[in-house]
Amino acid sequence: MKRLVRLYQQDQSDRTPPADKAIEWAIVGPRDRTRLARVKELYVQGQLRTGSDFYYAGMVLQHGDSPEDFLLAHELCIVAISRGDARARWLAAASEDRYLMNIGRPQRFGTQFRSDNNGPFHLYTLDTGVTDELRRALEVPPLSEAKAREAVMNKKK
Repeated sequence: MKRLVRLYQQDQSDRTPPADKAIEWAIVGPRDRTRLARVKELYVQGQLRTGSDFYYAGMVLQHGDSPEDFLLAHELCIVAISRGDARARWLAAASEDRYLMNIGRPQRFGTQFRSDNNGPFHLYTLDTGVTDELRRALEVPPLSEAKAREAVMNKKK
C-alpha cells in the first residue's frame, strides 16, 4: 500500500538527518504523532494486508508514545513474519524490548538503550533468559555487540 510505504519512508527519513545535524525532536515528535494516528486508522479499518504492510505499520508504531503502541507494533511484526516478511524479525524483538522497558520490566533481547538526564547511554536492564542463539534467530546482534555499541554511542556524545 503506497500510503503506508510513504509513512514508513517519512518515519525513517526523520531519523536519518544529514551527518552534521542532530534529529530535531521538536519537529519530528509532531510528525510521529500524525503518522501514528494515520497508521492506527489504517489498522482499525483493516487496510493492512501483506507482510510488508504489517512491517511498515509496526515500524511506525515502534516510534509511538505508549506501551500499547509498542505492544501493537510487536503483534504486527508477528503477523508480518507469518506472512513472509523477514525484515520484521529484528523489529519484533526490538518492539518487545521497548514495550517491556516502558512498563518498567527488563528487556529480553538487548536492543534498547537509555540516557538519563542527558548522561551517557547505557544498555537498558536486561533479563538474562534470552540466549545469543535466539537473538540470532531474530536477527538481533549478540549481547557482546550491544555492549560494544553502548561504548560507540557514548563516544559520539
